Amino acid sequence: MPKSKRNPVGRRGFLRGAVAGAAAFAAQAPNATPQQQNANAPARAEATAPAESGVRIVERAGSDFMVDVIQSLGIEYVFAMPGSSFAGLHESILNYAGNKNPEYITCMHEESSVAMANGYAKVEGKPVAIAVHGTVGLQHASMAVYDAFADHSPVYMILGNSQDATKRGGEVIWVHSAQDPAALVRDITKWDDQPVSLPHFAESAVRAYKIKMTPPMGPVAITIDTELQEEQIPIGTNLRIPKLSPSTPPAGDGAAIADAAKMLVAAENPVLLAGRMARTPEGMKNLVELAELLQCAVLDQHRRLNFPSRHPLNQSNRAGQGGKPLMVPVVMAPDLVVGLESNDLYTAIRLVRARNPQLKVISISAGDLFQRSNYQNFQRYTEEDISIAADAEATLPYLIEACKKLITDDRKRTFQARGAKLAEAHNQALEKARLDASYGWDASPISTARLSAELWAQIRTEDWALVTDSSPWIHDWPLQLWDFTKHYQYIGGAGAEGVGYAAPAAVGAAFAHKRHGRLPIAIQPDGDLMCANGVLWTAAHHKIPMLTMMHNNRAYHQEVMGLQGLANRRQRGIDHIEIGTKIYDPYIDYAKLASSMGVRSEGPITDPKDLAGAIRRGIQAVKGGEPYLVDVVTQPR
Repeated sequence: MPKSKRNPVGRRGFLRGAVAGAAAFAAQAPNATPQQQNANAPARAEATAPAESGVRIVERAGSDFMVDVIQSLGIEYVFAMPGSSFAGLHESILNYAGNKNPEYITCMHEESSVAMANGYAKVEGKPVAIAVHGTVGLQHASMAVYDAFADHSPVYMILGNSQDATKRGGEVIWVHSAQDPAALVRDITKWDDQPVSLPHFAESAVRAYKIKMTPPMGPVAITIDTELQEEQIPIGTNLRIPKLSPSTPPAGDGAAIADAAKMLVAAENPVLLAGRMARTPEGMKNLVELAELLQCAVLDQHRRLNFPSRHPLNQSNRAGQGGKPLMVPVVMAPDLVVGLESNDLYTAIRLVRARNPQLKVISISAGDLFQRSNYQNFQRYTEEDISIAADAEATLPYLIEACKKLITDDRKRTFQARGAKLAEAHNQALEKARLDASYGWDASPISTARLSAELWAQIRTEDWALVTDSSPWIHDWPLQLWDFTKHYQYIGGAGAEGVGYAAPAAVGAAFAHKRHGRLPIAIQPDGDLMCANGVLWTAAHHKIPMLTMMHNNRAYHQEVMGLQGLANRRQRGIDHIEIGTKIYDPYIDYAKLASSMGVRSEGPITDPKDLAGAIRRGIQAVKGGEPYLVDVVTQPR
């Protein structure tokens, strides 16, 4: 077991000395035990103070060993709002581990801590830990857990709980405890366990890490009992940490890959449709190689950045806004669509299949390997000609090699002609997007196109990353206008479209970018920030550099449009749709809100001519290591 970590004058040592003196019979104090003399012993003996003192000294607590296990998994941070049910672990992180590996990152809400972890994992490709307090903390966190589940994001949750009813110290602990805490999120996690011993914890913690990192990835939960955290490790306990044996991501069956390659090489107008395919930069690299080998169209559904936005084979702009859902344009007339971790293949091909019932469809997705019943995040059932239940990123190298073996010189010439037409269509779509962005250029409130264009003009030479969704809320202007070339430059949106995800996920992603010295940019919806504005304090407190540009349209505009359409269909007029949808009377001053939490800010900005200077000042602040917020009053979309 790892060596005990103690400060020269720690709180435990001070308490032990103070209690012995107060008891006034120092002559009867026990000598140091063999475990105390041997710093490498697996556990330390409990030194019990005299009964008169009412204080019991725990020299080596169970939560210390829990920290050892967490460190063995390479988890560098714990994102958490403090709570008594995991106070033992919290104290061990601070005083046993010295608040390093893991470091405690203070969050203002459990939902925010999980969303922050989601954003972090999608940048770094590895998780942090989340500590959640009892029943109420998990209830707070559950929306963000569902987002991570639907987004195939590896969130590692540690749930505090007081299992033994006779050890619960009062009404509050009773209502914050449960017989089976993880039952609340069992339908939206990959796996959970409630260890009853420290060896059990070690094994389950390592198993949980392995499960959540195996595609399809997803949240896991380990419940830790307060007594198990806080009690002395019994003398002679043999504690060891199992070796983590990561699973190789499941690749497709060889015969199925060979059949898919034959269909791809023979197709006249194949389309590669990518959703969450690129888990890592290697996935993006392989998709580029496959597309260039076939000179075929790629549509990126942008649940991650799967393909460079300015690549001539990228046809996403031809499909309009690049996301939810992105539909294969009928004008492309595909005869084969290959879904690569596509999040909604049914809807994406619905129109082209109606036009061409003979359309061939291939799906490569690890999502088929794990599905729940109750939560319907798996979308409509899609009829496919080949369905490969495997991780698309892991399967692509084999598919590339299978295609190479089948491509003749004649097919190469055909492919080159196809690629030239696609490049022309790509350029036309890009020019159309630029023209469309010019409309309303000088409007006030400020157009989302101008906000995006002004940002791009100043960040294009930087090592930047967009840490919020380039969604329909801003008409996908960044994905239409910016040049996305690196995998980390875009992480997609909330897997389950939960409001309150964007702000904390952006802070978590920005935190991951911090060590790399990148420039994180958030285009932040106003209603979303009001669900979780405490993350601004977290960004200021932990000095997380990020430029936040508020998309302040002063409304829940998705609901405005929905109510307008509904009222029109019912022929009732739209005079009252602002009730319950508009954010005004009073308007929210987001610059003052941010400033109150220690984030430098300015605005509200209503004149587009003031944007460039505000962005410049924000970039300078972020480069200096600070978060900065610019409140921009914007058009609805």
